[in-house]
Amino acid sequence: MLRDILKYGLIGGIIVGVLMAISIPLVHGSMAEPYAMAIGYLTMLIALSAVFVAIKRRRDEALGGIIRFWPAFAMGLGISIIASILYALAWEAILPFMGGDVLGQWIAQSIAEQKAKGVSGEALAKFVAQMEQLRHDYANPLYRIPMSFTEIFPVGVLVSLVSAGLLRNSRFLPARRPLAAD
Repeated sequence: MLRDILKYGLIGGIIVGVLMAISIPLVHGSMAEPYAMAIGYLTMLIALSAVFVAIKRRRDEALGGIIRFWPAFAMGLGISIIASILYALAWEAILPFMGGDVLGQWIAQSIAEQKAKGVSGEALAKFVAQMEQLRHDYANPLYRIPMSFTEIFPVGVLVSLVSAGLLRNSRFLPARRPLAAD
């Protein structure tokens, strides 16, 4: 099982890293934030489909068509951890090529949104101070890498839960039996 976790974790991590490297330059600065976030989470789901495939293959090929929930969930979590680590490392690799201060642009946009909502005075000053603290913290890779990890890992947990829940039922997408030769 460990070999499958490593294999599918690497597959998921490489997929999410490549999709991130392709999609971020395309959507950065050219698309509204909610749409860019939707594309980001869609790429995560595509990559984390490796969890579903791995659990199904293990159930059908190694376990004779039956897998219990907890072993399936544990396998999904293992794959998600590896894919999430690779996601965080891919972000670290892509970040220098983003051009400009990505976080600074986001902070400026967030402050402008707060002003547009009518936030002012002490509340705005507190928000600006929080954003400046974030800028300071985010400059440290020991802060930034775990933050990146927590962007994708909850998605992996959810995919693992759903996959384990569905695939514990041996009647859900049963293994195909080879046709008998005549």
